[in-house]
Parts: sequence; C-alpha cells; structure tokens
Amino acid sequence: MYCRGVRGATTVEANTREEILSATEELLRAILESNSLSPQDIASVIFTTTRDLDSEFPAVAAREMEWTDVPLLCGNEMNVPGSLQMCLRVLMHVNTEKTAAEMVHVYLKGAKVLRPDKEDQSLRS
Repeated sequence: MYCRGVRGATTVEANTREEILSATEELLRAILESNSLSPQDIASVIFTTTRDLDSEFPAVAAREMEWTDVPLLCGNEMNVPGSLQMCLRVLMHVNTEKTAAEMVHVYLKGAKVLRPDKEDQSLRS
C-alpha cells in the first residue's frame, strides 16, 4: 500500500457558502469516483482557495459528507497576478495500491485551463 497524492480543482460562480460547498462536494465525489476510492482510503486533504473565496471553508463540505475521521486543512492560494480567480483546489492524500501514473487528477469547470493535459484523463477510469 502506498500513500499517493491526487490533485483537483474547480471554479465557482459566486462567493457564497452554497456555491463553495456545492463545488467542493462535486469535486471530491469526482476524485473518489475517478480513482475508485472510498473515504476510508483518504489519509488527509488540503484545500486552498483564491483570496476572493471567503464565504465558507471548503472542508465543511467534506464534513457534511461525513468525513469525520479525515484530517482536513484549508488555506489561501498564492495571489499571483493574472492567475485564475474564484478557484478552489484540493490535494488529497490517499492509501492505494495504484501507481502514481494510475492516479486520476480531476479539473472541473473553469479550472480545466490549469491542466489541459489532464482534461481527458478521467476517461481512463
């Protein structure tokens, strides 16, 4: 068994609690599904948001999904001029037998521009 990192990102339409929680849940479910994972496989999750998203912690979505035993951490993404705004990112550490190359990284909505090389990756699962 290995501990692997899985990346993902998405964007939201508005800086509201509902938008942040909905987008986070959609992203987390997509990562689990694309990698055939369950919450029991998750070692920890780090969430970041751009500075324009401050209506709710993305980790609240994971707690509402009953990820009560998973260590979660939220932070702000670097505010680089010209970078994608209204974006939340995830780095999930999971326990798996898969190789690093087999991990599926998920980029949704406007965040697809961050990793165009991963756009069709979810079709592998």
